[in-house]
Amino acid sequence: MKHIHQDQEFRFNEVLFEHRNKEYGAYVLRNESNKILTKALFVGVSLLAAVSMTPLLINAFKSDAPTEVPGGIIIDLIDPVVPPDAEVIPPISVTPPRTPDVKTFNSSPPTPSRNAPDTNTEKIPDDAEAGLTNNFKADPAPTNTYTPPTQNIGRGPVINTAPPTIPVVEKTDKNKIETELSAEANFGGGIESFRNKVMSNFDGSGFESENVMRTTITFIVEIDGTISGIKANGTDADFNSEAIRTVKAISAKGKWIPGKNKKGESVRSYFRFPISMKFE
Repeated sequence: MKHIHQDQEFRFNEVLFEHRNKEYGAYVLRNESNKILTKALFVGVSLLAAVSMTPLLINAFKSDAPTEVPGGIIIDLIDPVVPPDAEVIPPISVTPPRTPDVKTFNSSPPTPSRNAPDTNTEKIPDDAEAGLTNNFKADPAPTNTYTPPTQNIGRGPVINTAPPTIPVVEKTDKNKIETELSAEANFGGGIESFRNKVMSNFDGSGFESENVMRTTITFIVEIDGTISGIKANGTDADFNSEAIRTVKAISAKGKWIPGKNKKGESVRSYFRFPISMKFE
């Protein structure tokens, strides 16, 4: 039956590829398709069998293989053999130290009972210690001569640390008139500008004198640049009054630069300005 089928397939291929190039790959593949399928079937069955048998083979080899460590060293477990002439060492027995037998008396409280007999009729010696039984015939307990060591408390090195010194900050008295200055007070435009303003604003129309008239104006330059306490010490009262008026008028239009103390702070300070004029 198989040969009949192959013959029919062969004849079909001959009819199909009649007058065509039979050397083309399709003609060869169709003729050898049965062989290829048979080989593929055998190869697939072989691979499936190999995959199925692999775990069984691995387990069989593992059970018979000796123990092997990662370093490649084979370890064979052998039961230890004791030589016949080996010396057997007996176990060491430790006997606890025996407590010395001292004179004691039973210090446990009696069990409460209505009909309990009075069994403690023997006098307790003064040198007996409290215990669980009455043992009046033993030796007296040794005197406790233990002295606890003295602890050195508070005898370490004494460190005398001086208390921190808080610097005293001297506050500048704003009402004080400073005499020791690092920079004297000055007019805003300079002392020459102040002098020229005094000469141009002084009204000398009411004065007639052949001699030079002199006075010295003193005043206080405040921290804010204003002046106060203005005075004149010349001999002519009218000349003094006009000099004071002129200085006040000029200082009202322009402020002064206050003086500075040695710390560089603005302070109140005196200012002296002499005036001398001759009227013809």
